[in-house]
Amino acid sequence: RLQPGAWPPASPAQKLVFNRVNGKRPQVLPQQVSAPEECYTLAHEENVRFVYEAWQQVEQQLDGSRSGESICGPVQYVEKNPNPGLKNFVPIDLEEWWAQQFLAKIENCS
Repeated sequence: RLQPGAWPPASPAQKLVFNRVNGKRPQVLPQQVSAPEECYTLAHEENVRFVYEAWQQVEQQLDGSRSGESICGPVQYVEKNPNPGLKNFVPIDLEEWWAQQFLAKIENCS
């Protein structure tokens, strides 16, 4: 379960915004450009927490069904005929990605 204040672990990377007036490039130095801090509403955090906790329950039930503890529960879908184009596919480790974003943000602020 998430600890209070544990979500979101870090803000996503800042978004670049390009504004052009009459098709001309703005005369702004990179250090002068600052993106506003992304804010999360209470409803957003509640939705994310709900999805996170529900997914944790599914993973626990899946682990239980693999070890033979449960007869019914979630079933993991496995392709019978895998797509050869996805042979070298490596899924992203989302927790590692969040950690990298968090560290990059700290380094940029200091």
